[in-house]
Amino acid sequence: MAGSIDRGRMHAAAHSPSVLSLMRAVPERSADLVDFCVPGNPYFPPPEVFGILERDLAALLRFRPSDADTITAELCGVLGLNPQTVVMGNGSTELITWIDHLLVRESLAIPIPTFGRWTDQPLETGKRVDMYPLQESQGFALDVNAFVNFVRQRGSRVAVVCNPNNPDGGYLRRHEVIALLDRLVDLDLVVVDESFIDFVDAEPYASVAGEAAIRPNVVVLKSLGKNFGLHGVRFGYMVANPALAARVRGALPTWNLNSFAETVVFMTRRYLPEYLESLRLLALDRESMHYQLTRVPGLTVFPSQGNFLLVRLPMGRDGVTLRDRLLDEHGLFVRECGNKLGMTGQFVRLAVRPEGEVRRLVSGLYAVLYESGDRTPVPVPLPPPPQPIPTPLYDPLPGNGQVSQYDPMATVAPVPLYEGDRRFDMLSGGLPPSP
Repeated sequence: MAGSIDRGRMHAAAHSPSVLSLMRAVPERSADLVDFCVPGNPYFPPPEVFGILERDLAALLRFRPSDADTITAELCGVLGLNPQTVVMGNGSTELITWIDHLLVRESLAIPIPTFGRWTDQPLETGKRVDMYPLQESQGFALDVNAFVNFVRQRGSRVAVVCNPNNPDGGYLRRHEVIALLDRLVDLDLVVVDESFIDFVDAEPYASVAGEAAIRPNVVVLKSLGKNFGLHGVRFGYMVANPALAARVRGALPTWNLNSFAETVVFMTRRYLPEYLESLRLLALDRESMHYQLTRVPGLTVFPSQGNFLLVRLPMGRDGVTLRDRLLDEHGLFVRECGNKLGMTGQFVRLAVRPEGEVRRLVSGLYAVLYESGDRTPVPVPLPPPPQPIPTPLYDPLPGNGQVSQYDPMATVAPVPLYEGDRRFDMLSGGLPPSP
């Protein structure tokens, strides 16, 4: 595989190359290439959905989709949201772009490391970006009080928090996010990017989308492609009060969503049980993958509530070399984090994948880091079964002050996800069922 890929572009670009570009560069390796770079959902959608898309491919390509309002109305009907508070975009990055153009006037504060578009986009339009560095010594955890003080000291007019954060998967409990919103009510805008919120199992109702719909200065951003495992479809949405939502909606084209996005949205209701099961399986894979990686000598694996894990390599090991050799010699594509603000080349982010693929990754890591030369998958013992946790106490209505009685960052058994217990946290606002 060496020599067929533009290494200079891989090293210089703010984001990793797409898997499609790698498959074009080296088609002979496309069949066995495993993507540990881009976090997705390997358990969804079920094969039946791809069969429907294949059956209807000609129509999907020939005919224009419905307008965005029609697709948004269907999504809101599934999730029980008011369409006046929801704006759908051609991927969450389209919404980030318009939030910056329309709602960010002069300055934006954000913890780093984080998703690169939240720093790059406002910098590209001449805004001041106040970057609050998260500390490795604290596990990249966000201290809400320290961040609020930072916003005040810098005079930032907009604050952004990704929850869970990318690339480390750090998670702020719901009551902490609400406290942050309360303390920053005087800002022009507070954005909570919940693109990975559906993968959280630390508490059953993690989202604050319901708060965004009724607060004057809050936007919650959601991703559908990441959660559904359909990055190529490009669809996401935001939740805000009707006035803020209308400003963004009015700037978007009438047909900003494609026919594939429309088809998947209109199938969402039918495949809700399969989706919830996919989240349960991925949470188990995350726990198993964390355990297996911690057994590789020298690796530091950070706890995560996302569908990815952040790993620090042993001293003297370089992430670029690791990435290139895993790709060339093992057909494994990983995310080297040296071009992320607040990170160094000693860190890599690894998407959560099924156990068999993780064994292949562990074997590759041993071979590259310790020159074992053995391409046979290293036998890695399974983790012990997760211990049950006490039923968490949660606030039946947002903002009443009751919080979970356990540590959300502890290694615990995933909370069971059933339709009657927890719907799409990414879209429903994370509100518990009415008593």
